[in-house]
Amino acid sequence: MLFNINNVLALIIYFGYNSLRVMTELRRYIVEYLVCIKQVPQVSRMKIDENNNLIREGVKTIVNPADLNALTEAIKLREKTGGRITVLTMGPPSADEALKECIAMGADRGFIVSSRDFKGSDTLATSYTLTMAAKKIGDFDIIFTGTQTIDGDTGQVGPELAENLNLNQIGYVDKVDFEDNKIIARRESKYGKQMVEAKLPILISILRDANEVIKASDENIEKAESMSFEILSPEDINADSEKIGIKGSPTVVAEVFPPEEKKTGVMISGDNTEDKVNQLVEILKEKTTLGW
Repeated sequence: MLFNINNVLALIIYFGYNSLRVMTELRRYIVEYLVCIKQVPQVSRMKIDENNNLIREGVKTIVNPADLNALTEAIKLREKTGGRITVLTMGPPSADEALKECIAMGADRGFIVSSRDFKGSDTLATSYTLTMAAKKIGDFDIIFTGTQTIDGDTGQVGPELAENLNLNQIGYVDKVDFEDNKIIARRESKYGKQMVEAKLPILISILRDANEVIKASDENIEKAESMSFEILSPEDINADSEKIGIKGSPTVVAEVFPPEEKKTGVMISGDNTEDKVNQLVEILKEKTTLGW
């Protein structure tokens, strides 16, 4: 938290009234960051079960690309504000691999929300679950999410999380700064780029490729390998069983199918250039208003 009085008092008690030492340590606790991430399949096509849910078992996973951009932005901002970055994910216990990657990049701690009761969650149930988990693990000044995931591609969880937590929100952001205890962000809109200012606390959704994702060093990767993370159950976060998993998911997926592949070009072959040009002219006559 910004200038959390409990942190100040704790540091004064620990270090006495050595103001320089207290202020040096206090810098680490100026801002509390939360970055929400998701493990997603590293394949272009997925199999679907009888309930139209993605089958994730046995499929290699990665951290959702836009979430890595969000974490990178949080780390860059922390260099200016100080503070602590917490990473939160909802998924199976094996999601600890995703958290290790985030720790190696520069996050400070991580939590996994995991239970079979969460299976089948749509965006409404997911955002509720993340809301309850966020309330359980801290009081955050700045929450980062990716704009959308490459599996669901809805872009709904970030805004729903902001609404649940009653936070200011800026979406489709590609650049963030912090001045005078407020966020200054550049976001994309249908009208072009916009510069927006907002007070804390706030949720910021970061676009994929908004920045160059931080590459973890071999040393940090090795250190992260030995880390373990607390797994939070529905009971741990005081979740209402009617609002999680399939029970809490009013969305009905009627059908899932790959997009139709359309040919976007025509190969022209011929004995010589004149023959090819004549074929091209005929195609243009057929497809366009050429010659009318």
